[in-house]
Amino acid sequence: MASVKIPEQKVILCGEFGVGKSSLFRRYAFNTFVASNSRQSTLGLDHINKEYTVNGKVIKLQLWDTGGMERVASITSSYYKFAEAAILVFALDNPASFHVLSQHLLDIVTYAENAKIFLCGNKLDLVGQVPQVTDADMENFCEQCHNLISATFRTSCKSGEGVEQMFAEIARHLVNANRSRMELQTVDKNSFKVTPPEDPTEEPACLC
Repeated sequence: MASVKIPEQKVILCGEFGVGKSSLFRRYAFNTFVASNSRQSTLGLDHINKEYTVNGKVIKLQLWDTGGMERVASITSSYYKFAEAAILVFALDNPASFHVLSQHLLDIVTYAENAKIFLCGNKLDLVGQVPQVTDADMENFCEQCHNLISATFRTSCKSGEGVEQMFAEIARHLVNANRSRMELQTVDKNSFKVTPPEDPTEEPACLC
């Protein structure tokens, strides 16, 4: 019996250096957290797959992390290529990382124009301790983006709060997007009909 191929969806993390993209990747992949002061710097693209089931449909999210290579311009096109989803990550305790998201958004629509875009405010565990980006700020950003943002999330890599829920919700969005795409293709196919030519030898119908 032939095995059924599980749809694989590339998901990329975008945002400023130090906002917690690698911590999100590590929490997603291994459900662990490593403090920044004890973390060894890594250099190189990395990715990992996880399966989700949405309404009986199985989907595989392939999450990619730059591993610090966001500063290397040469990786841009290959990193964004074929992405089905992009997560714009900023740190809730760092307003500056939020205010530069428009540049990362431009990169996404330029190099991964078909990707669904999600907004993630990370470091939720630090909220209340320092100046922060508010829910209203996030809502205003989404409005300015003219409906390019599919959903917003607040996460903490340190505690794990909101991380798994975010990826489960992204999986749901992608399953629904794939279903809509398939339905449109079916409609287009069914609407294309070929009318056979009339038989010249056939007697015309009597109009009397």
